Amino acid sequence: MSELAISPFMPWLLANPLFGPLVEFGFMRNALLGCVALSLSAAPVGVFLMLRRMSLMGDAMAHAILPGAAIGYLAAGLSLTAMTIGGIVAGLAVAVGSGLVSRNTVLREDTSLAAFYLLSLALGVLIVSVRGNSVDLLHVLFGTVLALDDAALGLLGGISAVTLVSLVLLRRPLMLECLDPGFLRQVSRWSPVAHYGFLGLLVINLVAGFHALGTLMAVGIMVLPAATARFWVRRLGPLVFLATALALAACLTGLLLSYHVDLPTSPTIVLTLGVSYLLSMVFAPQGALRHRRPASSHLQA
Repeated sequence: MSELAISPFMPWLLANPLFGPLVEFGFMRNALLGCVALSLSAAPVGVFLMLRRMSLMGDAMAHAILPGAAIGYLAAGLSLTAMTIGGIVAGLAVAVGSGLVSRNTVLREDTSLAAFYLLSLALGVLIVSVRGNSVDLLHVLFGTVLALDDAALGLLGGISAVTLVSLVLLRRPLMLECLDPGFLRQVSRWSPVAHYGFLGLLVINLVAGFHALGTLMAVGIMVLPAATARFWVRRLGPLVFLATALALAACLTGLLLSYHVDLPTSPTIVLTLGVSYLLSMVFAPQGALRHRRPASSHLQA
């Protein structure tokens, strides 16, 4: 699979020593393909996450999938299927549970979500620590992007395809929810579909990110490209495109940098995104040096 994807660029890659690892090592090609699939789905989801002012919720949900993945690991070892199902069930349980608490008690949704995610994170780390070892814990927390096999690539590709199709179908109600969720609830029956459908997309993309980058790094490839792109553009289409391009560029740069400098791959990818965010925050048209007017929160289609 990875050989077919990279073969058209083989002569150019062979002539460039910087990209040599992508030609020489199959695990580097698999890692790149996995990151491409993840970027194509997670970055657009991150744009809507940012526009809905739910970025911190994404971080909470990334930790919430940990106990489900840990239970899947205990039941079947490093089984892709078991850990994926466990992570999705745990993420959806936390999302639905926090929503029910916020609607039936005095607590607001952010507080109930924080309580649920802290419990989930503690439970997941406890399960892996007690029943596993330090290697297992590092695998869960920081991912194994350099160990992606064909099954994992198939999962990431499938999640990417489902996400992109779903975002196309839900584009209008998602945009309306970003602008005025109350108005959408009054005029359309698509409001619950958009809300819970988006939460579902968020969970499955966090599970995909968990397999590649680990539970601590998964949300980085969602939030940072979207936040960086927002400094440069305001329209939704260019925002999604630029966020995806930034995620792809950071994945390629982080993979090669981690190989040549011998650094952990997942944190290197996220730090690469962080550098682009900090530079954009200062020098972009909507950044600190050039943007003097109060920031506008209005979304343009």
